Amino acid sequence: MQQWMADLMPVLAASEPAAATARFRDHVFARGVTYFQARAYTRPVGRLTSQRHYAAGGVIERRAVPGWEGSGAFNFICFDKNPLLRPIREGRTRYRFSDYAPHRDRRFGDYWEALSEARIGEALCATSYGPAGRIASVHIGFAEGAPPPECARTVHRAALLFTDHLIDLAPAEAQGAEDTPPALTSREADCLAYVAEGKTDWEIAVILSLSEATVRFHIDNARAKLDAATRAHAVAKWASLGQL
Repeated sequence: MQQWMADLMPVLAASEPAAATARFRDHVFARGVTYFQARAYTRPVGRLTSQRHYAAGGVIERRAVPGWEGSGAFNFICFDKNPLLRPIREGRTRYRFSDYAPHRDRRFGDYWEALSEARIGEALCATSYGPAGRIASVHIGFAEGAPPPECARTVHRAALLFTDHLIDLAPAEAQGAEDTPPALTSREADCLAYVAEGKTDWEIAVILSLSEATVRFHIDNARAKLDAATRAHAVAKWASLGQL
């Protein structure tokens, strides 16, 4: 514990978010960590969804297995199955991923399979909450499972000091400052809203009395206006602007 705190002093002395994050990342990777992510952002307006949580941005640094970010497994845990929204809603400051996605619960088998592609067998999260919806969090992943309880408590305490420091340091633009929404037509916005609900092109076409080709046309236009790489990305960006 004493050594952990002594090694943390350079992190807390950093005056920039990127510098503090780099020092903390080196601090934990020297102790066998396989995954690392630090964020400082503003909590999205409205109901917290996977898309809004992702679109809030604010990722200062993410270190993972090369090629995992943006992969099917990565997108699955970001958009399709993210049990970690619950502790954010609850205002939890520290927890294990398995607290909300138990390893023995078959409902989360696909979740852990996706995480395994990033060499994450367990992860610890520390989150600090500041004024005006400011949030700073860090995820620390381990390939073979979390360290023993006493060590995990030490990691969590150190991580909370780090995230508290990020709350003080992170500039507004790193915390999801609002942007001006692009001008989507009513049809483009409607189609994107139904995509967010998980509707297929055929279902949207039936609901709006359009052809599937026209639905795809509107969705593609919306994606282009939002400068989004995929439909999911477009939904996330639109949600982050408070339009869903």
